[in-house]
Amino acid sequence: MSSATASFQTAHRLYVKSLYKRSLKLSLDWYIRRDLWRQKALEIRHQFELNKNVTSPKELQQIFAKTEKQLEEFAHPDPYKLPLGPEGTKWERNVPPRMEYYTLQRY
Repeated sequence: MSSATASFQTAHRLYVKSLYKRSLKLSLDWYIRRDLWRQKALEIRHQFELNKNVTSPKELQQIFAKTEKQLEEFAHPDPYKLPLGPEGTKWERNVPPRMEYYTLQRY
């Protein structure tokens, strides 16, 4: 196996993992309850498993384009944000005061 083939396979694997992770995260925006989300996660996994043996670069490009298009179509207009995460409802709520000593300067 040449290094070009190995690097292509590595890049391909990373891209597929990225698509899979983005698909799962997107589905979490629509299904907050884990018991409902699990069924959707299994459907997503099944779709990825159907195409795991495709080796033709042209077919792979079509599959990737189709997946990217689906990710754009199913993007949630108001994605779920963790309450304590950035832009969440509790982000920076009750931030403790700075404990530094400030000196008053006279002007």
